[in-house]
Amino acid sequence: MPTVSVGRDRLFAALGRSYTQEEFEDLCFKFGIELDDVTTEKAIIRKEKHLEEEEPSEDEEVIYKIEVPANRYDLLCLEGLSQALRIFAGLDPIPTYTVATISKESMLKMHVKPETSQIRPYVVCAVLRGVTFDETRYNSFIDLQDRLHQNICRRRTLVAIGTHDLDTIEGPFTYEALAPKDIKFTPLKQTRNFSADELMEFYKKDLKLKKFLHIIEGSPVYPVIYDQKRTVLSLPPIINGAHSAITLKTKNVFIECTATDLTKANIVLNTMVTMFSMYCERKFEVEPVEVTYTDGRSYVSPDLSFYQMEVPLSYLTKLIGVSLPAHESACLLNKMQLHAKHSISEKNEASFTISVPPTRSDILHLCDVAEDVAIAYGYNEIPKITFPSVKPQLLNKFSDLIREEIATVGYTEVLTWILCSSKEISTMLNRAEDKTAVINGNPRSADFEVVRTTLMPGILKTVGHNKDHPKPIKIFEVGDVVQLDEKKDVGASNYRKLAALHCGSTSGFELIHGLVDRIMEVMGTPFVSPGDKTGYYIESSNEPEYLKGRQAHIIFKGEKIGTFGIVHPQVLHNFDIPDPCSFVEIDIEKFL
Repeated sequence: MPTVSVGRDRLFAALGRSYTQEEFEDLCFKFGIELDDVTTEKAIIRKEKHLEEEEPSEDEEVIYKIEVPANRYDLLCLEGLSQALRIFAGLDPIPTYTVATISKESMLKMHVKPETSQIRPYVVCAVLRGVTFDETRYNSFIDLQDRLHQNICRRRTLVAIGTHDLDTIEGPFTYEALAPKDIKFTPLKQTRNFSADELMEFYKKDLKLKKFLHIIEGSPVYPVIYDQKRTVLSLPPIINGAHSAITLKTKNVFIECTATDLTKANIVLNTMVTMFSMYCERKFEVEPVEVTYTDGRSYVSPDLSFYQMEVPLSYLTKLIGVSLPAHESACLLNKMQLHAKHSISEKNEASFTISVPPTRSDILHLCDVAEDVAIAYGYNEIPKITFPSVKPQLLNKFSDLIREEIATVGYTEVLTWILCSSKEISTMLNRAEDKTAVINGNPRSADFEVVRTTLMPGILKTVGHNKDHPKPIKIFEVGDVVQLDEKKDVGASNYRKLAALHCGSTSGFELIHGLVDRIMEVMGTPFVSPGDKTGYYIESSNEPEYLKGRQAHIIFKGEKIGTFGIVHPQVLHNFDIPDPCSFVEIDIEKFL
């Protein structure tokens, strides 16, 4: 979850009172967030530079690092955090955000050219009029943009935010897509003009901006926003122009969000304007901008309207596990910034009409409303319920018994990845390509190409990475393998297997053989003559991963359930194991 750093004293000033650390931690817990760390700005800098820690001086500002839910974008800045906590504590009413009433003729316009559909087709805009910035508010404004870029904007790939001093530019504005050589402007914090292609080369050395270049670098056209005088406002999603940069003296802020996802663009714009409209001359009022396309489409942004949800009271009480009267539920919802109007449905059931404000884009379903009621009520206040005892599945219970028995005879359990590379289940085991393997459609690396069909690669890799460990190494694993199965609706089946390995100065073949006998003994299965289906016996095998003449199949009641033997030297070499090893793998589902 994202962590928001805020100055303790500024936060307490916004909340209207001071708290001890214990009191504030309790408030955070009740609201569903967490005070993750208490530090100072100088301590953060020292940590980043790997300097030795020092005792904080009295003049250092205390910084609270607060962990917030990933989908609560309204809590990513001091303004939203303090506002939400004040409403939760009953100190403030839920704010009503309004869009300024102005005629379409006098409304600022953003004209979108059709070429933008090749790269970033959407843009939404708004204006904050009469804003009063000081250094703290200005820094919070910039920080919120950065946090949104890292969070919902997915590092600017989905949405990029541009903020401009409206008094330095003139509408109407145009959103275009041009060849890089045709875009020339002075970027933020620079003093000379660059063409867009020169700028891309220039920022390849910039630690902060180089990670965004790939978003548009390969495109024949780059997105760009101009004002009426062809002054460049921004080259999204890379950099804004220096001409329209906002400062502490800025009074009117023009905000534009270009995007590949219109829904997320609207959420980002709403978050920006709702959080900082509190500093406008007309509090919580935002001026709209009309966005027009050449094909006749148009819309006005931002949309700050509340949307309605019908939520039955019975649904809330059932999901939470507490019987709540209607008036108490309504009060709890109001604490979480949700307007709740009580009503009686046609079926004579109590329900609420919930009005969700533009700050709460995380409310998507009735269960989200129920979660907010539970938070406001207090999770610690919900009575504990003891559920009836649930019996473990037979296979899991049997697996635990097998683990306990093998651990008793001196083997250490390991847990390895269920994904592996395709060569680890084929060529590295001297086998042909395994056609039964389930292939990962989008592997993050070559180590996770397929789902394992045997436990052997994981066990051998474990030994290979621990070859300097004192010998002998005796390890085992009980886990699932997966194979394609056309009879299953999902196309594959899981099989529970046991694997064990002995590695030392000698192969330990007799020890692995003894382990097989011990497993059969505790299973109550006698050793019988070949062909007898009342017990188990072993017969010669010819598997490529084992040494020829030093391997055998395990036959249980007439059916092959596993193989054991000395691992082939070439296989050991493939996994970088210098010492001889013996290995056994058994399908333990056959015992049930």
